[in-house]
Amino acid sequence: MVDIINQISITIKLDQKVNTQTASLATEADKKKTPLWHKITVVLGIMFVIGGSLTGIMTYMNLGYTDGFFYSWMSSFLTALVTVMPAGFILMALVTKLVEKLFPTMGEQKRNLIVGIGMASVMESFMAFSTAMNNIGLSNFDVFYSAWLHALIAALPVSLLISTIMSMTVKPKMERFLRS
Repeated sequence: MVDIINQISITIKLDQKVNTQTASLATEADKKKTPLWHKITVVLGIMFVIGGSLTGIMTYMNLGYTDGFFYSWMSSFLTALVTVMPAGFILMALVTKLVEKLFPTMGEQKRNLIVGIGMASVMESFMAFSTAMNNIGLSNFDVFYSAWLHALIAALPVSLLISTIMSMTVKPKMERFLRS
């Protein structure tokens, strides 16, 4: 009987020790959790660099370098920032899930590359649309279409390069960072 009581006592002590260790590991993980404002700052930084570069190229293709270039560029960038880019985040999540469903056996890097190329094509089309609409307007459809197409063709190679780099190297790290 004494042996049984001793075993129960040892089991309880071991269980308490494991629970204590588990609790301390959980608090260490909570301490290492990345603050939300860090995540927002990193995402906004990436959006500013990529969106600013691409809308700058598109604005230059629409207007050339004129006295009002900087104002037109900032206006186009802010329009894209509040319309196209938020839609891009939602679209990226949907496209990523779709590609995962369509190609479940394909490696993650190949799937990321497909997502990156698809997103670059779609997002640049939308961004070229908002930039041409901001810079040219919709009063003359032929002029608008020409501006949209020239902006898209000029920015698409840069966008494809950026999206390839982002999807192959930055996206996996960014996903881990945002989950932390």
